Amino acid sequence: MTKRGAGRRGAGPLAAGAAAFLFSALSAVVGWNSAADGNGLAAVVVVVAIGVLAGVAYRLHLGWRERRQEEDESLLGARVDSLCGPEEPLPDTRDTLSRLDAVGDELRLLREIAGGVHGVEALFEDGRLAWISPSIERLTGWSPAHCVAAPDALALLVHESDRSYCLRMAQRVADGGGSEDFEMRFVHEDGSVCWVACHWRPLGDRSARPLRLRMSAEDIQARKETEYKLLETVTELRRAQALRERYLSRSNDERQRLAALLNVIRLGILFMDRDHRVLYYNQAMLRIWGFAPDENLIGVRDVVIQNRVAPLLEQPEAYFEHIEGMLHKQGVSEPYEIHMRDGRTVTDVSAVVEAAQGRRWIGRVWIYEDVTEQRQIAKRMVELAERDPLTNLFNRRRFHEELDRLLADAERRRFEVGLVAIDLDGFKPINDKFGHQAGDEVLIGLAHDVGAVIRRNEMFFRLGGDEFAVLVADTQETDLRELARRLLDVIGARRFVFAGETVGVTASLGLATFPCHADCAERLIAVADEAMYCSKNSGRNRWTFAGQEGESDRMRRLESD
Repeated sequence: MTKRGAGRRGAGPLAAGAAAFLFSALSAVVGWNSAADGNGLAAVVVVVAIGVLAGVAYRLHLGWRERRQEEDESLLGARVDSLCGPEEPLPDTRDTLSRLDAVGDELRLLREIAGGVHGVEALFEDGRLAWISPSIERLTGWSPAHCVAAPDALALLVHESDRSYCLRMAQRVADGGGSEDFEMRFVHEDGSVCWVACHWRPLGDRSARPLRLRMSAEDIQARKETEYKLLETVTELRRAQALRERYLSRSNDERQRLAALLNVIRLGILFMDRDHRVLYYNQAMLRIWGFAPDENLIGVRDVVIQNRVAPLLEQPEAYFEHIEGMLHKQGVSEPYEIHMRDGRTVTDVSAVVEAAQGRRWIGRVWIYEDVTEQRQIAKRMVELAERDPLTNLFNRRRFHEELDRLLADAERRRFEVGLVAIDLDGFKPINDKFGHQAGDEVLIGLAHDVGAVIRRNEMFFRLGGDEFAVLVADTQETDLRELARRLLDVIGARRFVFAGETVGVTASLGLATFPCHADCAERLIAVADEAMYCSKNSGRNRWTFAGQEGESDRMRRLESD
């Protein structure tokens, strides 16, 4: 205790006594004045008594304040002793106050630092917001005071879709689950949202009250916007089958994510840089071109890859010429079909990848697709549309298409087109007696045998039921007669056994040529049908030329024999 402090304690009672005496005297004067006004001696006595009592009370109050100050200085001295150590001299009050001022300066500095924190820091006591950093106003537009005063700060700040999850994470931390990291959205004052990375962790002893939790939130809106753009670009990549240059400028982590996505699609992707070296490829590209799944092609020149894949191609020279031509073109190329020796069909599409900000192009991307299955399905669909499902012969639809094509070609090149109309004799009794399965067997067998004698310039069709037709391009009457003999011989020679019974059929043929017997497709079909019915009416198992209904090949052959 310093002497200055002791002097202050001695002067305190004197000042208190003087003040009490003055107050008593003042009260007495007031009392005499009141007596002078006619209130009497009783009023004077009362006023003097009140003044004396007030002085005593004031003196007691001063004594209590001195004792309280002595206790505070004792506590402060003990605190300073603990800070200075047992061997250090006890600092005086001025030194202690200087230290307290320094502590206050440090606290103000810490407040300034907290105010300048970029992320959001908040303190919750028993689930209620007690303090939040000023940076919350930059993210949400709400002031810290408004957030603290809100009945439910999380309801004010957190998006309704993320609120329940945020509360569960906070409760998990409060229940002793350790810290929790997750992402959620803050709601701005104007209704917009901002993504933040949130971190809950406890402060102090969990058993103490109030229970304190610290929430840290970092602005990740820019990162989220980048992720959304990445997903949108990948979708566009799958539609357009082309890579975008901006994915190549992403960080290594983004490249890994992009590579994972591209490896699950069926399109083969190959990116070559300006020096014709491989910069990127996916797993589908390795499968399509027969490379091992763990093959490393990064940095390999295009000529090396061409030498590796040449044995797989039916026409490697033609494909390499196509590649060389594409290297001198801009824009997206048309799909080019590549035929493999193993029967597969692959298409490629190529495009130059332009650099950003007006710089030169940075490379070329190639997209490969194995379309073997699609081509087979398309071929099968054409067959289903153009072929008879029972005999696999061309059907009536293909017959009319080919007839129109041949007649147009005949007019242009000045040649004749022959038509042979065929109707089976004796087919209906077999079908009725032995059933439709036996009838189908007859049709299939005849289609096979007749197809074996059909030549390259002849096309065999099943028009329906037991009706067939043969179209012959660039023919003459003698050629049609020879064809008719072949057809009658092969059909009449075929035998079938059903239920132990041997049966067979014959055919009635009608022959006509364009433009000798008709000048259009409809007329050619009509005259051939007339000639065919003439053969049936003349005894069947024969042929008849249009315009010669009175004479048949069967009759001529018998006469010649």
